[in-house]
Amino acid sequence: MDGAGKDGAGAQEEPRSGRLVHRKTVLRAALAATAAVPVALIGGPALARTFVAGGTAPGLTPPCDDGDDPTPQQIEGPYFKPNSPERTSLLEPGLPGTRLTVTGYVFGRACLPLSGVLLDFWQADTNGAYDGTGFRLRGHQFTDSRGSFALTTIVPGLYPGRTRHLHVKVQAPHRPVLTTQLYFPNEPRNNTDTIFDSRLLMTVRDGSGGREAAFDFVLDVPQDPGPGPGPSSPENTWMPGTAYRTGDWVTYAARAYVCLQPHTSQPGWEPPAVPALWQAA
Repeated sequence: MDGAGKDGAGAQEEPRSGRLVHRKTVLRAALAATAAVPVALIGGPALARTFVAGGTAPGLTPPCDDGDDPTPQQIEGPYFKPNSPERTSLLEPGLPGTRLTVTGYVFGRACLPLSGVLLDFWQADTNGAYDGTGFRLRGHQFTDSRGSFALTTIVPGLYPGRTRHLHVKVQAPHRPVLTTQLYFPNEPRNNTDTIFDSRLLMTVRDGSGGREAAFDFVLDVPQDPGPGPGPSSPENTWMPGTAYRTGDWVTYAARAYVCLQPHTSQPGWEPPAVPALWQAA
């Protein structure tokens, strides 16, 4: 039976911060490398930090800055169901609503992407109702080797007491679960929803055939590459003979690098030695 209603209305909300957070410079190289490259060419979603009309950086969290808070938690609400199917698209035949794609990355505390992270999404349909008997508009997926995810769904509807939102649980391997919600900018009900948190606003724009949104999560996962220099270091993800694409991330000799142009790596083309191919993040 479908249900529609408040997600924990009256429950104590997470404290909100009014300060404007600033992103760490660790991602500036990625911005410069991917800003002018179409998503179709780099084979994955653009960083949410680049995904804004007019070229201005959105004032969104998470900041991905050492010492700052990770993505804020929010209440689960009454409509979560375990054991959702693994799928990246929640669309089904005959499902009404405006198509929505959500893309982004999951980072740890040192701004390095995390692979194999579970993201479990659930939401209301276009009429504001949740499926309580099946798994319509519910599904989970995992970040790929670059820490990216992509969800295809519909814009959720409204119901009394809440603004428009998506629910998500995010869990890195062997780490605690982050339960939170994602919001849409310029929604009138953002001003009256007692659970709404502006730090969880997605960047949203109109796209071909629907709307396109982006958000980058930061999990409370320590990331300290340590001293281990040289190709034998277990923290090195750069490998010779690998086809890298613009925007790909690697670590080498305890540092993170972003790929500046597509190439197949060879011995001697390690990131510090070839600035035309790699830029330190």
